[in-house]
Amino acid sequence: MSDHVRSIFLVRHGRTSYNAAHKLQGQVDIPLDAVGEWQVRQTAEALKSLYVDRRPEVRHRLIVCSDLRRAHATAQAFADVLGDVAPVDDPRVRERSFGEWDGHAVSELAERYPEDFRSWAEFRGGELKYGAEPKEAVGRRGVRALEDWSTRAGDDTDLFVFSHGAWIAQTLQTLLSISSVDPTFSTMVSLRNAHWVRLTPMDNPDGTVRWRLMDYNHGPAIADTDEWERER
Repeated sequence: MSDHVRSIFLVRHGRTSYNAAHKLQGQVDIPLDAVGEWQVRQTAEALKSLYVDRRPEVRHRLIVCSDLRRAHATAQAFADVLGDVAPVDDPRVRERSFGEWDGHAVSELAERYPEDFRSWAEFRGGELKYGAEPKEAVGRRGVRALEDWSTRAGDDTDLFVFSHGAWIAQTLQTLLSISSVDPTFSTMVSLRNAHWVRLTPMDNPDGTVRWRLMDYNHGPAIADTDEWERER
């Protein structure tokens, strides 16, 4: 058995009413809305079809999730279709906090704090004045969580982490050292609701491992139709 899992999947939670209203969720513990509940069922079935049913050599799954309800419910939908594993909450994969901006509409923030909002939108850190968690801190706790969970099983196991958009983006940038390779790089395009990232390992001669990005913003086929955001 190798000392790390076969693959890592990072899955964003399904839609919430805050997503629909273009509000910053941060660490507000808001549940999925009806659209989100439908989305996560589609994603659960797609993940099972693509990465469980077609990969008999991977006999086990680890399911880890943020302790916020929207991410836990997304993980639970996947656990329900598998039937043999339960999700484990881990606060290290919780969404980035935006401090005083948590729960506010983007349009409101742009109106009330035009300069700081523009600074945030341009990735210059204007949100930090309002108690937002620094991106570097988010990335560090994200990578620590992945390093921990990815070494709890071997290559007969896949790791599925159900989390949030900003957490996934910042964890990937830290894990892949994107910012240090190109200092002008700002961020990744936002992951859509109930979409996922897939990482596969590349073992180094010195015994360490590097994770390679194989898929980004991947979702069920129906996500490319108008059905994905249709009100339910």
